[in-house]
Amino acid sequence: MEKYHTALVLGYGRSGRAAERLLHAEGVTVWVLTEESAGLSEINQALEENTFDVCIVSPGFSLSHPWMTAVQKAGVPLLSELELGWSRHKGKTIAVTGANGKSTAVKWIFEILQYVGKKSAIGGNYGVPACEVVLENPDLDWLVLEVSSFQLETVRDFHAEVAVLLNIFPNHLNRHGTMEIYRRTKARIFGSSSLSGGTCLVPVDLLSQLKEDLGNAERNWITFGDSSEADYVYKKGQIFKGSEVVIDLVGSLFEGPILGGCTGAAVAAVVDACGISREVAEVAAQQLKPLPHRLQWVGELDEVTYINDSKATNLAALTAALQSCGKGIHLIAGGLPKETDYTFIKEILAEQVRSIYLVGQASQVMYKAWCEVCSCVECGTLEKAFNSAKTAANSGETVLLSPGCASFDQFSSFEERGECFITLFLTSNQSGDAS
Repeated sequence: MEKYHTALVLGYGRSGRAAERLLHAEGVTVWVLTEESAGLSEINQALEENTFDVCIVSPGFSLSHPWMTAVQKAGVPLLSELELGWSRHKGKTIAVTGANGKSTAVKWIFEILQYVGKKSAIGGNYGVPACEVVLENPDLDWLVLEVSSFQLETVRDFHAEVAVLLNIFPNHLNRHGTMEIYRRTKARIFGSSSLSGGTCLVPVDLLSQLKEDLGNAERNWITFGDSSEADYVYKKGQIFKGSEVVIDLVGSLFEGPILGGCTGAAVAAVVDACGISREVAEVAAQQLKPLPHRLQWVGELDEVTYINDSKATNLAALTAALQSCGKGIHLIAGGLPKETDYTFIKEILAEQVRSIYLVGQASQVMYKAWCEVCSCVECGTLEKAFNSAKTAANSGETVLLSPGCASFDQFSSFEERGECFITLFLTSNQSGDAS
């Protein structure tokens, strides 16, 4: 564990504040700079007047940010807040990344660890910074981290006893530039060398590419998926290892092929890697409920089901939502675009969706991409889209908010967007008819 005398912290959101607290607790002299209170001239002055041992980076700062360029030019090592917190953790770590499904996976893993009596906590991209978790829980057996590509950009020695990459889909390309850079960034969860010694869990179809990305170094690779070539295979609601049923997920959130073939199979491998009872994993799966804003059942109005999937901020997550909700869908989509190719989901839109109500900055490009296969209406705002979908939906159909885009053009977060959808439903149901 590397010790510091002086540190520069960039950003003062929750991650920056947590890093400052941890460093102060260790007696480190800390400088904090935020974009609200300082510009490039201030950071250059701070770098000229001080000798910093490290610069702790909040995930909001990309490697191309002028401040990051200035710090690197000054020769100050960059370090993710995630790694700072992890480096102070004395127990073992399970780390999960992926384009979709991270939060649900870490929640399930955490519940499993709780069932078997292990002192555990969730941190990272899940909501509580790693620095905050380790400060408040110094004697954890297991630290369960949800890890984003933003956090992985500035890790150096980070590694986990069990590291999971759930999937790779086009995401955050406005920051990472290309799918290759995005994939290689995600692969950093497996550590900088094979000496990290952890178990690396990956989709079977990505194994060869990830090995190449990491220089074909020897690692303890374990694969999962719905292909018979995987070590852990999903089949009809069950996870198999060879001919043996590892976990039965029938009746749980993970019964279907979308969550079962990815999260279900991956967590089955996690359980075995950690030496935990498979039966406990089954019990935890049966009791786990969907997280807010992730295919969240809001209610029914005039026999129409309303689903809040505001967390679906990319097209892969939108596709998964469509596959989960059946046919007769009135889809509300749009927001701040994160990708440019909208054509690959046209087939499932044609099969599953009755009409699409578009909002936000992506509205026009989505309309042009999808209007030939599905009825599309440019609504502008979520309120107008909700009311239009509500008017058009018939008994037995579904109104689904699954934007496929970020929220920041009209909302402060996907949570705020989801809460707006819920409020619109509740307002429409003032007579108390929802079930």
